[in-house]
Amino acid sequence: MRAQRVILAGLIGASASLCLATLPALAQSARPPAQIKVTNARSVPLNTLEITTSGEQPRLVAKLAKPLAPGKSAVLKLNKPAGCSYFVLGRFTDEVESDNDGVDLCREKTIRLTD
Repeated sequence: MRAQRVILAGLIGASASLCLATLPALAQSARPPAQIKVTNARSVPLNTLEITTSGEQPRLVAKLAKPLAPGKSAVLKLNKPAGCSYFVLGRFTDEVESDNDGVDLCREKTIRLTD
């Protein structure tokens, strides 16, 4: 009976080690969604919004087609997203800019722009 417990404990330990070893691989396989919801929570219209890849040669993956009124939302399709970290730049009619580098779109499915 004692030998069976030792073997069972060894199997459980080996299984736990295997699961922990695969966690980094799962984290690397995280993918951004096909689309992102953008909400303008400011009191002025959002004129433009661009989402680009981060890095030396950024690539545009999404762009707001038309101005977004205060309190409204829009869904943007991501064009060939790669990785999780993105740069988001929004420009409002009152000339305020909102820029965020390193936005994790694998975790954040909604971008909410506020004052």
